[in-house]
Amino acid sequence: MGIVDDIVTEIFMHNKELPPLLAKTIKQKLGVSIGEFSEKSGIPASTLYKILSGERDPNLRTLRRIINTMDEIERGHAKKKKKFIAMICSRGCLEALEKTTIKAGKETFDIKEYSVASIEEAIIGAIKAERDGASALVCAPIVSSTVEKVVNIPVATIRPSSSVARAVELAAKKAS
Repeated sequence: MGIVDDIVTEIFMHNKELPPLLAKTIKQKLGVSIGEFSEKSGIPASTLYKILSGERDPNLRTLRRIINTMDEIERGHAKKKKKFIAMICSRGCLEALEKTTIKAGKETFDIKEYSVASIEEAIIGAIKAERDGASALVCAPIVSSTVEKVVNIPVATIRPSSSVARAVELAAKKAS
């Protein structure tokens, strides 16, 4: 969900007022001044101030311009962020991770860690990673099929091979 979706949800689902939501969104979430927003949207600053103070309700055309400008600014912020792959797994798995970046073709991705201790935390972590702007994510096989259904980014599954064999050998030693 984007910033505009959040505003619509707050207004219609939680009965919040538009002026304080817009003010907070423009200044804090988008990180622009009212003057900058006015310039980008083409809406006079005086009109924006009246809307933000609750003195005036925006007409449909003005509301569309506000929404489109928020969307453009948000997409611009997303493009500027460094690309990363989310690694969602237990602390032990994350400690075994040797790289902090990975190169694929011409792209370089940071690896951002999301430590989890349960299946529920892994699903929540995947949703959070997508919201944080992850380009893709890596998670355990037990949760990957569920995660693929709730996120819209590529999901890769951890396929342990040598560690599985070592675990079986260790179990056999303990059992004998």
